[in-house]
Amino acid sequence: MSNAPLIKRNILYHLLFWCALFAAWYFFRYEDYSSKRLAFNITLLKVTDLAFMVYVTNYLLIPKLLYRKKYVLFGIIFLLFIVGSSWLKMYIEGQLVHHPELFNVFRNFKRLFYDNTIPHLLLVSTGAGFKLILDYAKAQKRMGEMAKENAEAELNFLKSQINPHFVFNSLNAVYFLINKENAEARDALHKFSGMLRYQLYECNGHKTSIEKELDYIKNYIDLQRLRTGERCEINFNCSPSVKGFSIEPLLLIPFVENAFKHLSFFNDKKNEVNISIGKNDSSLLFNIENTADNIHPEPLSREGIGLKNVKRRLELLYPGKHELVVQNNPGNFLVSLKLAIDAER
Repeated sequence: MSNAPLIKRNILYHLLFWCALFAAWYFFRYEDYSSKRLAFNITLLKVTDLAFMVYVTNYLLIPKLLYRKKYVLFGIIFLLFIVGSSWLKMYIEGQLVHHPELFNVFRNFKRLFYDNTIPHLLLVSTGAGFKLILDYAKAQKRMGEMAKENAEAELNFLKSQINPHFVFNSLNAVYFLINKENAEARDALHKFSGMLRYQLYECNGHKTSIEKELDYIKNYIDLQRLRTGERCEINFNCSPSVKGFSIEPLLLIPFVENAFKHLSFFNDKKNEVNISIGKNDSSLLFNIENTADNIHPEPLSREGIGLKNVKRRLELLYPGKHELVVQNNPGNFLVSLKLAIDAER
């Protein structure tokens, strides 16, 4: 689901707030100036300056410094920014009233610092306080949703789980029943057993190594090669640099499953699945494309439950740390994912 309506609504709320502040500020102070035009310009300058300081602090300094635990650097830059912006505002105000000496910081330091810089410091700090409170509330809500979904997933898993020992013993029995000369069938069963073992035993933690996740995807692709045969061309390219980090388990496989589920059945041209996985700086780059029969693609709002679930997982597990693009085009389906990763396992 797109966040565009929510973003537009938030922008509207912000505009209404600053317009209301401007109107109130002008109403109570316009008599202090020689003309209403001058009062309008001065009020616009003050409100714009305050909004600029609030947004730079809330959407640049706090995320880039404070949330990254660079407390001293944040404090220094924050204070210098408030002082610099306040003094610049006073200089422009002096030019507007044609009395720059009234706002000369070096001549009237104590009065101007008390009347301008300190109020700005308090107002911007208040705005930052609201930002911290809202972010904390969002984080708590997200953690609650994650805990609820994890609990539901564990419950569903317990409900559907069968005795894994019975499964593996049965697979071993079938494996030895297959003629040794039928190496392809034995290999397929062996890969399926490895995939099942990975799901049952190695996906219980919060994260898994990218190497194990890639092995799982490769085994799945190999099984799909057996199913599709020569009618489908499958290209899998993985950069050697994709190693040495961890991701959430079974995060990429829904995209791969979706590609084969909606694969085309062309008779007069190629049916293709193209998968590429790479690494750029501190990001995992995952792209998958498949040919599709749909001449008139359905809207993305009708996408399957698998894609909806993985989108929800990305929102909860990698908030603000992923970029997902899904394109349902005539003749092909494309998924592109950029995921921030941590090199430490």
